[in-house]
Amino acid sequence: MLLNPLPDGAGAAHDRLYRTLRTRIMHGELPPGVALTLRGIGRDYGVSMTPVREALRRLAAEGALSLSASGRISTPELSNERIEELAALRSLLEPELAVRALPRAHLALIDRMETINRAIAEQIAKHDASGYIRTNLEFHRTLYLRAQAPAMLAMAETVWLQLGPTMRKLYGRLNRTELPRNHRLIVAALRAGDEPGLRLAVRADVTQGLRLLAG
Repeated sequence: MLLNPLPDGAGAAHDRLYRTLRTRIMHGELPPGVALTLRGIGRDYGVSMTPVREALRRLAAEGALSLSASGRISTPELSNERIEELAALRSLLEPELAVRALPRAHLALIDRMETINRAIAEQIAKHDASGYIRTNLEFHRTLYLRAQAPAMLAMAETVWLQLGPTMRKLYGRLNRTELPRNHRLIVAALRAGDEPGLRLAVRADVTQGLRLLAG
């Protein structure tokens, strides 16, 4: 039994809108503290209020949006303590995913990650923050999918979602001019079958910038 059934035809619109907004938030297309309105989203995406309300409710439940006591909906502005907490979660989840993927890290996968690294370098050269975040997450997801640990990956993606706007802010702070060194170390560890090296490289890659921002 559905607690909040949608009217006929609204379910598909709600799911499409949810996935679109979720992707935009995760990829840092919206900076921290951006206010969203039901009417504005409905107008922008050509949907009625019910799908908008349901999509925002789901995103707020995942921590992707903040809902104030007054009913204001916005992208989250994370405290230093919250950033540190999410960085700690990444440092626990992602090295474990990488190590679980290592036995299935065949040459084609490693070549694919090298290709993604080149795409990341292109986004850095263009100073495209959301493009950088998108391709950076693609680099990690491509590896973690080989872990065959869907529950763990889902948890990691929820952390990425909550951090999306903050990652955009972090990109501006770091002012990157070249590919992150740890990406090269990750690929080298995969080629060498070096589990301790892989664990260390992934942990450093997913936490260093965030802890700089929180510090």
